[in-house]
Amino acid sequence: MTSMLHRLRSGRRAGLATLLIGLVLALPDAASAHGIGGATDLPIPGWLFAWGATAVLILSFVALGVLWPKARLEAMGRRGSLTLPRFFDPLAAVVGLALTVLVVVSALAGTTDAATNLAPTFVWVAFWVAVPLATVVFGDFYTALDPWRAIARLAGAGSRALGRAPRTVRPYPEHIGRWPAAVGLALIGWMELVWVRRDDPRALGLVILAYGAIQLAGMARYGIVAWRRNAEPFAVYTHILSHAAPVAADGRRISLRAPLSGLPALAAVPGTVAVMCALIGTTSYDGLSRGTLWTKALPHVTSMGTSLGLSVRTATELAGTIGLLIALAIVTGVYRIGVTGMRRMSRGTTNAALGARFAHTLVPIAVAYVVAHYFSLVALQGQALESLFSDPLGDGANIFGTASATIDYAVLSAGTIWAVQVIALVAGHVGGLVLAHDRALTTYDDHRRAMRSQRFMLVVMVGFTSLGLWLLSGA
Repeated sequence: MTSMLHRLRSGRRAGLATLLIGLVLALPDAASAHGIGGATDLPIPGWLFAWGATAVLILSFVALGVLWPKARLEAMGRRGSLTLPRFFDPLAAVVGLALTVLVVVSALAGTTDAATNLAPTFVWVAFWVAVPLATVVFGDFYTALDPWRAIARLAGAGSRALGRAPRTVRPYPEHIGRWPAAVGLALIGWMELVWVRRDDPRALGLVILAYGAIQLAGMARYGIVAWRRNAEPFAVYTHILSHAAPVAADGRRISLRAPLSGLPALAAVPGTVAVMCALIGTTSYDGLSRGTLWTKALPHVTSMGTSLGLSVRTATELAGTIGLLIALAIVTGVYRIGVTGMRRMSRGTTNAALGARFAHTLVPIAVAYVVAHYFSLVALQGQALESLFSDPLGDGANIFGTASATIDYAVLSAGTIWAVQVIALVAGHVGGLVLAHDRALTTYDDHRRAMRSQRFMLVVMVGFTSLGLWLLSGA
């Protein structure tokens, strides 16, 4: 019996090792063939960096086991505090409302040229990418700027001023959790990456108004805080990412903390894993859609749609939707591998419960994917905002005297972009590994079981790193 158990354990270790090596060998080879982010002259060969990145993760795993015997992040507190003046929140609300009005007016009344209308660049570069990335550094500042929150609060204050009884809100369904936000984020990702009219200012203006109407209805029904924390896609996105920031905001009180130390406090409500998989999956599809593999497959998938009588536009969107769903499924499957492996070390728990408990470990990976795929977009296309704010409608205005400003593409070299991408990927996955190890120490009853459980999370981190490098390679 002892011999049989020994053989089974050896088989499991061999299987784990085989899977880990397979992840390393299968995807980074593609990276070596093309170069990260389209760079043709990399500082070192892509295959060498892929192996190096994997080695960093494995060494980090070993170092954590030796040097991190007790949970630390879970117990870290905040240092120092600063109380913002009372006028900060209403001032920020006015700024958020003004920006929203400007973007909607530009979208609906300005030029239809996407390059000279403020709305497309503001929505897809400043709002969708730059604000979440800034949240990782400065904390949840978007709550103060949120225009829909401001409108909902103004409506409530107006009702009270008129002597009307406050509307009774319903308790938010706990079993639904953040699933509405996950679906919403996947849909926004679809609009950005698949929707043919994503750069059409008129279409964007209508989408913004529809989005706002949905959020105001949800806040009226379930309350501002409950709706924003669970169902509003962008508010949930920034709220989750703000837990990784060294700046913590609690109302008007601002304090400092160690980076990532706020993530263990993220509430593991239903749908949190789905939110993270939606973020990583949509960004993964962005890389996939630019690669040669998808470029070769796209005409065949599109032709299947046209053969069914669909227009070329609809068939193209259908093909993109299929690709996006595949990317979401791959990301979800990779994470499920780690959770299923860890569950073998746990008794009396389900995959869903264990996955939610470790959901915060995906936050650094999501941030890493966003940085790797969109860093150059923000740094380059973000410069266009200087001229667009001076002429938001594209009608020849020059409000701030900067309408003639141009984009300096020389500000970033191919080597700089490559370095930022790969450093972000490795740092994000090491951060996820640290968070997973720290959480495992509070989940399992001894250090040895915690370390054994994290072998499967190591597979997840190597898998995501390899996937990220492969997508950036343009394979």
